Amino acid sequence: MRRWAHRTHLAGLFLAAAALACQPTDRATPPPPPPPPTSPGGVAVTDDAGRRVTLSAPARRIVSLSPAVTELLFALGAGDWVVGRTTWCDYPPAARAVPSVGDGLNPNLEAVAARRPDLVILYRSALNETAAQQLARLGIAAAVVRQDRLEDLARAAGLVATLTGRGAAGASLARGIDSLLHAPAPPAPAAARRRVAFVVWDNPPMVIGGGSYLDELATLAGTENMFHDIPAASATVSLETIAARDPDVIAVLADSGAPAVPAWAARREWQVVRAVRERRFAVLGGSLFARPSPRAPQAVAALRRALAATR
Repeated sequence: MRRWAHRTHLAGLFLAAAALACQPTDRATPPPPPPPPTSPGGVAVTDDAGRRVTLSAPARRIVSLSPAVTELLFALGAGDWVVGRTTWCDYPPAARAVPSVGDGLNPNLEAVAARRPDLVILYRSALNETAAQQLARLGIAAAVVRQDRLEDLARAAGLVATLTGRGAAGASLARGIDSLLHAPAPPAPAAARRRVAFVVWDNPPMVIGGGSYLDELATLAGTENMFHDIPAASATVSLETIAARDPDVIAVLADSGAPAVPAWAARREWQVVRAVRERRFAVLGGSLFARPSPRAPQAVAALRRALAATR
């Protein structure tokens, strides 16, 4: 599970949560500077950090420092323009042929600059916002995008599509995500309507809250995330809290081919959780659940099947 967490947006969430915990909460956000003029044929957006990103022409050499963004770029038809990726950018398979510039959590700016990008796209976190500023000082345009929930992905599709000149594809993709989010979920089989807790870390226990796209997938699949009331994407909780909420199923996130029962389930302290004692696990493997992506409809269907398979 630890290796898997580093492959997903969750690793970024952990870093962002730690960074935000160290920042004052009463500081006023300064107004953004006036946008610079764009040249004919140029493009400009305001990214999710409130920064104005201006290009003299649509990007054609892109370094993606997020698996979700890499997948989005390929879905927009801009995959041929990706010249750098993170170690964890594994979908679509064609992405693996792109040179890696590292794990993306603490960007190696020299490796990024060596790819000669005209645009770098990063996951929004305190560390990455600093990296974006450093890239700007090197004369490299950088955009920071939020990607915690599916609605974030819809906005990111529009933002990235504008920067790459793929506006029509971005609008189509955003409409598809919006339709998924607002369409009434079909009735789920009784076996799938099980209350679930997503456990993404075992020591200390960490669960998915209402701020994550996995919470949205649960709703769309017709089930209930037992920690939906936590506004953050993820949070550390006690084993006693998990036991008290008594989920019907524990969903764990793992690489494809992982065993059906995680190793930590054999530890004595975890036996206070009824679903652990009764070995009711739904193992969600592979990149389908690793990030919000245009494959969300397939993820919803796979989650429903995984829940229905538990007894």
